[in-house]
Amino acid sequence: MDELICEKEYFEKGYRLVAGADEVGRGPLAGPVVAAAVILPLQEEKRILGIDDSKKLSKKKREYLAEKIKEAAVAYAIEEVCEETIDEINILQATRLAMKHAIEKLSPAPDFVLTDGNMTLDIAIPQRCIVKGDALVASIGAASILAKVYRDQLMERYAKIYPYYGFESNAGYGTKKHIGAIKEVGICKIHRKTFVAKFWDGKRKTTPQNT
Repeated sequence: MDELICEKEYFEKGYRLVAGADEVGRGPLAGPVVAAAVILPLQEEKRILGIDDSKKLSKKKREYLAEKIKEAAVAYAIEEVCEETIDEINILQATRLAMKHAIEKLSPAPDFVLTDGNMTLDIAIPQRCIVKGDALVASIGAASILAKVYRDQLMERYAKIYPYYGFESNAGYGTKKHIGAIKEVGICKIHRKTFVAKFWDGKRKTTPQNT
């Protein structure tokens, strides 16, 4: 997984800068969807050991690897799309937009892109989708780690602003505590209204947590 086999395959085909892209946060009830794109160096001496699907790694390991990836990467970028845009264009299109913007922010720009899943992106660069790519392709796994660490830390900061919902532990996902809080005190500014319709009565309640 960390041997960059797929990236080297495309390098041999003439693509010198192969990027991996992935996203996190499609399912939560609150917060943005976050995407990252990474171009990893192909030299053996610069290989980062332990890259894997971010969901398989401990928080400590993810944070450690995120720093290593940032230090070693030829280029990396992280992009978020907010809950208002998710509500406006839907989560699928918001995810594609986040990945597109992350790729377009890379400098130097890639000449080939590997993405996780089965979504094609509206980019001019040649691309390939790989199902379970975050567990099979090093650069996609690296992107999943950067996106996951960034989003988790963001939600921890939001937890201090909106402490009622448990964002520090659920990252905005629909846990029993989170849904119970929505029913009791309503939603806050970072909730996705299209995601909470079945739990929220539509009424704004004046509490310190949702202003």
